Amino acid sequence: MPNGAEQNRIVRAAALTAGDGSKLQAILDSMYFHELPNFELAAVIAPERDAYAMSRAINAGVPSFVVDPELFPNMTSHSMAVANKLRDMDVELVILAGYDCPLGVIPYQFKNRIIGTWPSIYPAFEDVEGDIHRAVLERGVKITGATAYFADGDGRVGGIILQKAVEVLPGDDPESLRRRVTEEAEWKLLSRAVALYCSGKLSIRGKRVVIEE
Repeated sequence: MPNGAEQNRIVRAAALTAGDGSKLQAILDSMYFHELPNFELAAVIAPERDAYAMSRAINAGVPSFVVDPELFPNMTSHSMAVANKLRDMDVELVILAGYDCPLGVIPYQFKNRIIGTWPSIYPAFEDVEGDIHRAVLERGVKITGATAYFADGDGRVGGIILQKAVEVLPGDDPESLRRRVTEEAEWKLLSRAVALYCSGKLSIRGKRVVIEE
């Protein structure tokens, strides 16, 4: 059986976002162009009200909520508040759209229902702390890319859904490489992975994600 939604059933999703919200915009654009079948973006949740991501959501008419980590004694209680908000809104699918807070308990309550992207062809550079794109350039890698995945119980990369390669160019610096990986790979993979889930085309077999085309 596909792990994603059955066909013709609307999937209620929420995007967890922060910062400039460029990944959120990729989802909003895919909605505008009708590239996400059986999909409803029920909410956008961010840790701060003045994040530009919230302006993107408001301009698109998507209900937006702030769950401020400074109002909680620790990140575990903050993640519980986010999880409670998701459940209260009857959310099925969680999209990581640039969210920068620890997921805490959320992956345990939304197993195989959290989709995000990683800025390399995972597991390459999985242990890098800091700027992955700088590490790619320092290592002299010729091909990098991105990975769309289901979050595991620790909120890290679990089952791999899709991957896309991006060539490292001779004149690249960390910022130019980051921009190209984001625009050419992460945005596209995130929307495509969500579309596959909503079409009921993803199934989990052991640790592998299988696409039922």
